Amino acid sequence: MNLSEIKQLIDIVNGSDLQETIIEEGNFKIILRRSLAAVTPQLLSVQAAPALQSTPQISTAAPAPAEPEPVSDLIESRSPIVGTFYHASSPDSPPFVAVNDIVKKGDVLCIIEAMKLMNEIEAEVSGTIVEILVENGQAVEYDQPLFRIKP
Repeated sequence: MNLSEIKQLIDIVNGSDLQETIIEEGNFKIILRRSLAAVTPQLLSVQAAPALQSTPQISTAAPAPAEPEPVSDLIESRSPIVGTFYHASSPDSPPFVAVNDIVKKGDVLCIIEAMKLMNEIEAEVSGTIVEILVENGQAVEYDQPLFRIKP
């Protein structure tokens, strides 16, 4: 799928009443979600699925609405989708991260399952995990804070 095809998909979603669309073509997956505050759908993720490996994901989040500057220097990692939060890749596996772990930008923090699809959520900044704000198996909302990271 090329850029012009993706733009056509965005135009189609703009012209419809759809709030979210997931399109899969071979090993390519794209999720388009209409923002509550905007008319244009947001490109949430693009995934290329290798045969037996975990799914790498390029995540882009919409700009956060203007909010007052936080008093602390902690960065909140927020959910880009609605789904179920998982600390680990399977019940037998150790959690991806724990409080006081040092993470690098791009490290997997958790998985959010949405419509039977597992979406790896990656750290947007490097730093130390200060707080995990949700429990394993908990339902999460779009833009809900999941982690607090000290850069």
